Amino acid sequence: MLDGHKIVAVLPAYHAEQTLERTYRALPLGIVDEVVLVDDASTDGTVELARSLGIHTVVHERNRGYGGNQKTCYATALERGADIVVMVHPDYQYEPRLVPAMAGMIS
Repeated sequence: MLDGHKIVAVLPAYHAEQTLERTYRALPLGIVDEVVLVDDASTDGTVELARSLGIHTVVHERNRGYGGNQKTCYATALERGADIVVMVHPDYQYEPRLVPAMAGMIS
């Protein structure tokens, strides 16, 4: 929690098995209250790895594309009570350690 706000990090995933754990471990879990991964019909081990890491995982049965994945990420975060949602790509495209700064600006 940051200033009483529930922070949820959402990860829109597609074939992210190779980079997911590194990204997840870099998240500031002392600030992030929950992590949600939405898998867009990957055929690798993304879903199994996410679940083994304890990440709340939603799976699309068919690929909805990046926009469809984002919509599910945001909707799921809000359903889970998020006040602040920060998107982090599980391919380490963005630096996960910047989440506190991003959440702080929103807060």
